[in-house]
Amino acid sequence: MDSETLILLRNFSTLFLELVTAVIGSLYYHKYKDSLLKYFIFYLWFVVFVEYLGYFHGKYFAQGSNHLLYNIFYIISFGYLFFLYGSILKKKKKIVKYSYIVYIITFTVYGFFTDYLTEFQTIPYVVGASLLILAIIFYFTEILATEKVLHTKKNLLFWISVGLLLFYVGSIPFTITINYYAQIKEGISFLFAINYCLIIILNLCYIIGFIWSNKKQLY
Repeated sequence: MDSETLILLRNFSTLFLELVTAVIGSLYYHKYKDSLLKYFIFYLWFVVFVEYLGYFHGKYFAQGSNHLLYNIFYIISFGYLFFLYGSILKKKKKIVKYSYIVYIITFTVYGFFTDYLTEFQTIPYVVGASLLILAIIFYFTEILATEKVLHTKKNLLFWISVGLLLFYVGSIPFTITINYYAQIKEGISFLFAINYCLIIILNLCYIIGFIWSNKKQLY
């Protein structure tokens, strides 16, 4: 099996898994429709929309160039995730909410030195991902100090947070090094394989959370 076939299979399996995750999230929506996670299903379908649009646009219309699409995607994605953790946390709410402002400022300033249309905004992504990791750590620290820690396995947000934490911790070095390896044409397949695994882990954590969580999510 040649490399192009492997890449094609990897892309379609990723797209399929993200679609399956959104479908399962919809089927179990009754569990969390009355909680602060009620908008998470819209986030999942937004991810599916962007990923499918990006794939077909990059393959058939823009010859692989989806930088503007994903730059806009992460503005919205980080906005929702910071809003989510800022709403759930009892403490450090302002830090999390201000984190998104820091990301937007970084994104805006970085735009004076790069082209949003032709370049992925690497530094803003790393800043946003790092601040989101911090927000997730705040969440874990907070539940450890309460009785909620006894019910983490049945807590949908816990599984979402585990998936997000693992994904963004792994994606930061991927994002930083990908341009370098793209220039030397070595090791890039290995990097994308790692990123592929991170996407699988992220979505499996979501799916486990949807299926395994309590019938009624109140937090």
